[in-house]
Amino acid sequence: MSITYLTKEKLEEVKNELNELVTKGRSDIAKQIAEARDKGDLSENAEYDAAKDAQGLLEMKISKLEQLVTNARVIDASKIDTSKASILSKVTLKNKVNGMEVTYTLVSEEEANLKENKLSIKSPIGQGVLGKKIGDKAVIKAPKGEITFEIVNISI
Repeated sequence: MSITYLTKEKLEEVKNELNELVTKGRSDIAKQIAEARDKGDLSENAEYDAAKDAQGLLEMKISKLEQLVTNARVIDASKIDTSKASILSKVTLKNKVNGMEVTYTLVSEEEANLKENKLSIKSPIGQGVLGKKIGDKAVIKAPKGEITFEIVNISI
């Protein structure tokens, strides 16, 4: 059992998706299976096989989401220590080679989204800055070699 830390919003989003899959998703798959079954011989019925495969994938996704909800812990942003980088911290990093700065919010894998500058704490950069304080250096191993970042700011 691995605990996953989520924001309240993300947990609600996951619960809504789970509810949708359990109610509408299962119902839709059942209809597809029934329609395919009505078409005759099941041993040579590609539609039936496809519907059963889709059912298996749906059940697997439902199981994964149920496990996520069960093991989820909601993070209270007001209790986050901004003296060091931690989950839900906004961390501004300065590349020591080219001087560029970028700000990421450190989140769980389920919430990671680079378009929104949400970086997983399990990513190489996330792991490299986790626990660091303002002014600390983080050396990140990248495919092209090591990149050194300086922690410029930590906020909520």
